[in-house]
Amino acid sequence: MNKPGRVFKYGDNVDTDVIIPARYLNTTDYKELASHCMEDLDKDFAKAVKTGDIIVAGSNFGSGSSREHAPIAIKESGVSVVIARSFARIFYRNAINIGLPILECPEASERIAAEDLITVDLKEGTITNTTKGEVYKTQPFPPFMQALIEEGGLMAYIKATGGKI
Repeated sequence: MNKPGRVFKYGDNVDTDVIIPARYLNTTDYKELASHCMEDLDKDFAKAVKTGDIIVAGSNFGSGSSREHAPIAIKESGVSVVIARSFARIFYRNAINIGLPILECPEASERIAAEDLITVDLKEGTITNTTKGEVYKTQPFPPFMQALIEEGGLMAYIKATGGKI
């Protein structure tokens, strides 16, 4: 992710019902889900987000239900990565399964502001805030998980590799 993405910043405990309100869960159209992403928290998000933009949040991002709709809505909206102090475990797993990169980095969560421009190197585990001239370090994904994300998620990875790890 060499091109800087613009940051949308949110606080703690952003739950899946805020990421994609339950009233839209009857659709299987991913673009339709994306058009309602974050609307109960940030009514302008779906209109303002551009491909490559980044969500930065506080603790426990993605708490709530186990539905994959929330990470799907985020990914389909164009968000390239979500960075948070911490993630709800089921959201974390669902995001990886659908190929949405997510990084836990308390320092980045604290220091990055809305509208900052940042770049992320998933392989190295670095987050560069080009607006502030700061670099934050996080744990990179192991090679297997990097490959899974690069393929676009678990199902795409299985299809591409024939299930070989």
